[in-house]
Amino acid sequence: MREASLFIEKLTFGGSGLGRLDGQACFVPFTAPGDEVRVRITKAKRSYLEGEVLELLRPSPLRTPPPCPVFGSCGGCNWQHLEYPAQVSSKEEIFAELLWRGGRVEREVVMPALGAPNPYGYRSRVQLKLRLAAGMLHMGFYRSGTHFVVAIPGECAIADPVINRIIGELRTLLAEFPSVDRLPQIDITVGDDGAAILIFHFIGERPSELQDFLLQHLPQLPSASGIFLQSGRKTTLTLVAGVEQLSYRIPSGFLPDVPETVLSFSRGGFSQVNYQQNLTLLSTVAEWLAPLRTERLLDIYCGNGNFSLPLAHYVASVVGIEEYAPSIDDARRNALANGIHNALFQCLDAGQGIKALVAAGNTYDLVLLDPPRSGAADIIAQLPALSPRAIVYVSCDPATLARDMGILRGHGYAVTKSRPIDMFPQTYHIESVTLFEPCR
Repeated sequence: MREASLFIEKLTFGGSGLGRLDGQACFVPFTAPGDEVRVRITKAKRSYLEGEVLELLRPSPLRTPPPCPVFGSCGGCNWQHLEYPAQVSSKEEIFAELLWRGGRVEREVVMPALGAPNPYGYRSRVQLKLRLAAGMLHMGFYRSGTHFVVAIPGECAIADPVINRIIGELRTLLAEFPSVDRLPQIDITVGDDGAAILIFHFIGERPSELQDFLLQHLPQLPSASGIFLQSGRKTTLTLVAGVEQLSYRIPSGFLPDVPETVLSFSRGGFSQVNYQQNLTLLSTVAEWLAPLRTERLLDIYCGNGNFSLPLAHYVASVVGIEEYAPSIDDARRNALANGIHNALFQCLDAGQGIKALVAAGNTYDLVLLDPPRSGAADIIAQLPALSPRAIVYVSCDPATLARDMGILRGHGYAVTKSRPIDMFPQTYHIESVTLFEPCR
C-alpha cells in the first residue's frame, strides 16, 4: 500500500486525525493536531483515504504520554495521547462543525464545551468482554472494529476505582470456574456511594452451574453489593445475591431551593456513566428551561426521573414517558422516596405517548427529551403541537441531533443555544444540551 508523509490539521468525530494528501482527506487514528507523521494508506475511497501511523516524524506539542499500556490496542479510548484541554476544545469544534453541516446551526450559537473535573477514573459502568485462548482468560474490551479481546493490564484508566477493584477480584474468582468459556461478558455498575452490581452473561446450557458457583464463592467478591445472572434477553435477569438497585445523589442546594435528592436505578436500567458530569447536565437543563411554578413539564425518555424529579420542585406538574418498565418503576419509587407528589410517570413508547397527548389536546410549557443514540426522528415533528415555549434536547450523538434540529426548524422552532458537555473524556463521544424556542 502507498506510504506518504502527512500533517494532521485537526481531530474528527470518530476519533481520527485529519490530514490531506493531494487535496484528499486522510483520516489517521491516534494522531494529534500538529503531528507530522509517515502513514500507510489502508483504505482508498473516491472521497477520502484512511491510514495508519508508521512513524511519528514530528510530534504535536499537544501530545502527552498515555497512562494505559494497552492504549491504541484496546478500543475503549481514543485520545489518551492528547492533553485534556485539547480534547475539550477539539470536541467543541467538532460539535460546532457537525451542527453546521447537518443542521445549519451558526457557530455563535454553540457555547464553550464544559470539560470534566476528573478526566480519568470517572466511568461508573463497564461491559467487560471475556475470551478464553490457549487456556488463558482474557478479560477487557474489544479492539476497535473487532471481537478480539484486549486484556486489561492491572487497572482500566477511565474506570471508577471500585470497578478496578472488582476486576482484580474477578481474575482470581474466574480462574476456578470450569465453564468460563461460556461467560462472554460481565457488566459492572457502581453507584456514587461505592455500591456495585454485577451482571454475569452466561451462554451455557445450565445457568444453575454459574449460579451455584457464585453463591459458593461470594466471599471472593467482597466489593460486589449485588450479583445477577443473565442467560438471554433482559427478561432472563435473575438475582443471585445482594441488592437490586444502586443510587446516586444530587446534593442539597446544588440546584437552588432543591433538597438533597437520592435517585435509584434497577439492574439493567439506564444511568449516566459520569456522575459528576451528570450534575453539569442537570444544572444546564434547569438553567435553560428556566421553569416557572405555574408551568407543566413533559419529560420524554425520562428513565428513572434523572431530570424530571429535581425539576419537579420548580413546576406545577411533571409527566414522564419511558418505554422500559423497570425504569418507570424506579421513577415512581424515586418520587415517593423524595417526597415529590406532582410527577406522573407513564410506561409508554415515546411515539405512542406523544401521539396520545397530541390527540387529547394536551399542551406543555416545557418539553425535555433525552433520547437514545438514534435520536428522536419518530417524535420530533409532533412536539410543536404541544405548544411548548421551550424544548431542551439532551443528546449523545451530534449527527442525529443535527438531523432532528432540521426537522424542528421546519416546524417553527429555532436553536437558541447549544453546548457540548464532556461526559466521556479520553474518547471522541460528545454529550450536549440544546435549547429550542419558537421562531420570532
